[in-house]
Amino acid sequence: MSIASLCRSISLANYPKQTKAFTFRFSSASTADKFLSVLEKKQSNVEKTLALVDAKLDPNCVCEVLKRCSSGLSQMGLRFFIWAGLQSNYRYSSFTYSKVCEFLKIKQNPCLVLDVLEAYKVNKCLVNVKMFKVVLNLCKEARIANEALLVLKKMPEFNLRPDTTAYNVVIRLFCDKGDMDMAAKLMKEIGLIDLYPDMITYFMMIKGFCNAGRLEDACELFQAMKGQGFSPNAVAYSVLLECICKYGSTDKAMEFLGEMEKAGGSSSPSVITYTSVIKSFCEKGRTMEALRILDRMGARGCAPNRVTVITLIEGLFAEGNVEEAYRVVDKVAGHGVSDGDCYSALVVSLIRTNRRDEAEKVFRKMLESGAKPDGIASSIMIREICREGRVLDGFRIYDEIEQMQYLTSIDSDIYSILLVGLCQQSHSVEAARLASKKRKDTARGILLSLVNQPKWSVLKIEAICIAKQTHSCKPIVAYQNAGGLHDAIR
Repeated sequence: MSIASLCRSISLANYPKQTKAFTFRFSSASTADKFLSVLEKKQSNVEKTLALVDAKLDPNCVCEVLKRCSSGLSQMGLRFFIWAGLQSNYRYSSFTYSKVCEFLKIKQNPCLVLDVLEAYKVNKCLVNVKMFKVVLNLCKEARIANEALLVLKKMPEFNLRPDTTAYNVVIRLFCDKGDMDMAAKLMKEIGLIDLYPDMITYFMMIKGFCNAGRLEDACELFQAMKGQGFSPNAVAYSVLLECICKYGSTDKAMEFLGEMEKAGGSSSPSVITYTSVIKSFCEKGRTMEALRILDRMGARGCAPNRVTVITLIEGLFAEGNVEEAYRVVDKVAGHGVSDGDCYSALVVSLIRTNRRDEAEKVFRKMLESGAKPDGIASSIMIREICREGRVLDGFRIYDEIEQMQYLTSIDSDIYSILLVGLCQQSHSVEAARLASKKRKDTARGILLSLVNQPKWSVLKIEAICIAKQTHSCKPIVAYQNAGGLHDAIR
């Protein structure tokens, strides 16, 4: 065998095998080339030629074509996208719509969708309703309401009649935009062309009116929806109830809540619904009435959640009803909400209203009973204790929570506060234990910052000792005087 042949054999033997991913990407790219070769010719009726391409459509291929059309072939790229969406063996996902908006910059150049429709008209292309729906969904993804409206209005130019689904896309865009007058006009227009708004239309409009703060319009439309024979579900009820709570009276909210309870079935109020009403009462300073809603929930077998409890406790503390807050916690703890979540909410409110000693008693009782405090309560409690200079007590609480395996939710800065405080107060054993609990690079950074403090000579010595004990930093040189200790570790 010749030297050249031998080298070639060794080279081929050692050359890494192509991965499946590479082969897949290569396949998608080669398929995309076939479509691109057609698009680059910019034919007037390119869709007919695309149909003759012997290549399989898939999301990777479509994205590759769109990506390569982004410079100079945007209109052709969009026509390819619309054509691909009509193929029986291919369906678009929301991800694909987002990619076409990204590659062809639809948001920055919204006129592109109108230019494509104009090209269809000029070239006398065969256009159907499904093509328009692809374009409208593209407008929805790009959030271009005005262009979507123009697309809708162009359908009759192609002898096509928009259906309720097409109108819903445009109505939703104007609702999201906050232009409820235009959305209402379009909804009225549906009835003028022998179409009927469906449940989706009503829900979008009601939600839009609610978001715009137009409570009366939302309530009027809600009643109209029921008059048309539609049965609103819990979501529709909840949207309107939340609006009533925000912009209307609490009495009206209670009346509407009663209507939901009477309707029953899928319209029955959920814990989120009840919590919205409770929040409304609390914000208006009527927490004692909010407590009656809690009783109402219990009577209907609807257990409160963590948000319900926090809302009530914060409302009661705001009005100075501390004893009532304790009674609420005792009442709901373990019934839908864990003991830890209930008493954590109580601890936080006690601290925020300057009842720190009382908060600490509650917190310690939690630990004794095995109830796990949440991250907010734990962080606030330890921080307050350290602020009083009782860093050792703070460390002991930290250590106890760690034994309960509940440290992950505590604020990361609590570790730093404790380590610095323990060094300042020369609790080297505890500081070393704490430093060993964290990653070495984390402890190293904190200890180095302590050593580099210009004033704390004792603290520097303490930090050096801890660093040596925990191997967080490697001692290099031992200096006799405190002034040189900042060079002792790196």
